[in-house]
Amino acid sequence: MSESIIRIKSFELAIRGVNFYKYLVSEKREFVMSKQFLRSVTSVGANIREAVNAQSKADFIHKLSISQKECDETMYWLELLKETDYISEKEFSTIHQ
Repeated sequence: MSESIIRIKSFELAIRGVNFYKYLVSEKREFVMSKQFLRSVTSVGANIREAVNAQSKADFIHKLSISQKECDETMYWLELLKETDYISEKEFSTIHQ
């Protein structure tokens, strides 16, 4: 059985997010928003993994909806980092995709 594309993509997102967090802390010296970003970006995949092991259809839907909310929160932190000039438009675009 092949692995779920959403599971693969969310794990790749978490890896990119962790690396982006390390960049924000070491190069931009930003510690508060970057930590919030790290928490939400890694939570996306964690909730998808939980959904895979859901005990019911309702539990599955609930876990995926949490993942969607975490993804939206991640976007919020990225937009805020961009609008407060911690990251450039180019940096925003690379992780936003």
